[in-house]
Amino acid sequence: MPRDNKTALIQKIAKQAFITFKDCRSANNGDGSVVTDKFSELISLVTSVRAKDLKIIPPKNKPSSGAAAPRSPPVTYMHICETEVFSMGVFLLKAGTSIPLHDHPGMNGMLKVLYGKVNVRCLDKLENSLPVPPRLEPALAPLQTAVVWRSVLRSMAEYSETSGPCLLTPVRDNLHQIDAVDGPAAFLDILAPPYNPDDGRDCHYYRVLRSEAEPATGAKVNQEQLGDKKENEGWLLEIPQPEDFWCGGEPYPGPVVSI
Repeated sequence: MPRDNKTALIQKIAKQAFITFKDCRSANNGDGSVVTDKFSELISLVTSVRAKDLKIIPPKNKPSSGAAAPRSPPVTYMHICETEVFSMGVFLLKAGTSIPLHDHPGMNGMLKVLYGKVNVRCLDKLENSLPVPPRLEPALAPLQTAVVWRSVLRSMAEYSETSGPCLLTPVRDNLHQIDAVDGPAAFLDILAPPYNPDDGRDCHYYRVLRSEAEPATGAKVNQEQLGDKKENEGWLLEIPQPEDFWCGGEPYPGPVVSI
C-alpha cells in the first residue's frame, strides 16, 4: 500500500484511535475490549511515531551551574486532542522523576516513548477476599484499612523510542508507575475514554505495602518469572496525590490534529 505522505502521522493515529475505541462504551463488553484488527492497526501506527513527527526536540543534558533553580513541575503535559472517545497528549519527565502509581478506571490506554527511557511497573487490583494482614509496612491508621486493596504485580519493563507501546486495559495492567531512566524522557499517551470524574473515571494514587512476612520488593524482577503467582501478590493503600508530584503544562509544537 503506498504511504500517504500528505497526512501527518499523528493525525492518522488520532483517526485510528477514534475508530478503534468509539464502540467500547456502547458495546456490551464490560471489560472494555476492542476489535482486534482495528487495535492492531493502531498499535502499528503508534509504534512508528517518533519525537520528530511531533516536532519535539529532546532536551540536552546541561551541567549544573550550582545556582538554585526555581521550583518547577517534575512532569509536564502537552495536550494534543480530546473527545468523548479518547484523549491524546505527551508527558515529559525530567531526569530522575516519576509519575506515581495510579489507576485508569474502566479505561484502555497505550504509552509510546518518544525519547529517553522509562521503566513501567504494572499492577492490578484483586478481589479483597482475604483479611488485611495485621502488620503492614508502613503501618496503617485504623481508618485506612477501608482503602487497602489486594493486588498483583503483572510486569516490570523498560521502554525506549524503539520499543512498541506499553498497553493497559480495564482488567489488565490498569495501574502503573512510570520512572524516567538515565535522563529525561517523553512519551505519547492515549487513554480511551478520557479521565472524567463525573463518569466515575477519576485518577487514584496508591502506595505499595508489604506484610512483615513478605520479602522487600526492591530487587529487580525477572519478567519471565512474573505471572499470576502468589509471590507477586501484595497490598495497595489508596493515598492522596503525592506532594512531590504535580504536572505542569506546555504548548504542543506538532501538527494540528482534528477529529
